[in-house]
Amino acid sequence: MQVMVTGGAGYLGSVITDQLLEAGHAVVVFDNLSKGHRDAVAKGARFVEGDLLESEFVRDILEREEVDAVVHMAASSLVSESMTVPERYYHNNVIATLGLLEAMRAVGVQIMVFSSTAAVYGEPVKQPIVESDATAPSNPYGETKLVCERALHWHHRAHGLLYASLRYFNAAGATQARGERHEPETHLIPLVLRALDPGNPPITVFGIDYPTRDGTCVRDYVHVSDLARAHIAVLEALEKGGLFEGIFNLGSGTGYTVWEVLKAARRVTGRNIPTHIGLRRPGDPPVLVASAERIRDVLGWVAQRGTLEEIMESAWKWKIAHDMNWSAYRRSSA
Repeated sequence: MQVMVTGGAGYLGSVITDQLLEAGHAVVVFDNLSKGHRDAVAKGARFVEGDLLESEFVRDILEREEVDAVVHMAASSLVSESMTVPERYYHNNVIATLGLLEAMRAVGVQIMVFSSTAAVYGEPVKQPIVESDATAPSNPYGETKLVCERALHWHHRAHGLLYASLRYFNAAGATQARGERHEPETHLIPLVLRALDPGNPPITVFGIDYPTRDGTCVRDYVHVSDLARAHIAVLEALEKGGLFEGIFNLGSGTGYTVWEVLKAARRVTGRNIPTHIGLRRPGDPPVLVASAERIRDVLGWVAQRGTLEEIMESAWKWKIAHDMNWSAYRRSSA
């Protein structure tokens, strides 16, 4: 297949691109580089710099590159930012996705794998979360992703679009070549490792009085390479006609507390992680853990790098190899 990966210069998009190429697919990476990095695009992929809001340009690229399917990763994705500038999220997530769908329909591209989020569930009343549980987003980010999911459903009904929506829990870890380079960074594991950098502040633990086993929030972490593998499985099922539309949680099914993440970081790095106790953040659910049974039953996907130590170790190795703050460490370890 000729696959277009929107947002393919980003963290997960770059790993998906790598795996698509390894599986023998041709890849066009479409990215405006507002958050992504040009050097994260694999050499075997064709790179197009552009914005999804430029609908005519998107249509031209789909047609010129003879695209067969789209993996749609591009989006604004910071929960806290979405609360202060919701219009940006409706613009970049909803309007851009609708324009992409229209461009795909115009040139006959009938397959999409959509990057969604566990934020569509809001603050669920039970754990683990299954796909049939109520969706009640508590922020504009989750709301805009849910709006896009509904648009995909109706495009399937009206125009025969084949699609799957993948609801990520906490993407984490790194491959040998790809790791997290977000600015600002909001994910716990890279923030924990950044706290080791000279001059950086301690990691803040937001609340230690939750009704969990140690008082801190519990989250489900899934390795980025496992997430990418799920996209390939879903895409190939859609191509072969074994799937027409679907919603799948992507998680490990295991939850870890913030304190457990910090302990894992200390074990892996051999260093003390400076911490600061802060107040709870509004809207932080005590526990968010996925049931990934549906994608296991339908496509046979399970997280293969599911332990917290494996995830943490991969992120630490990538940081040592690629972060200039650790150049001296690399020399001493050589």
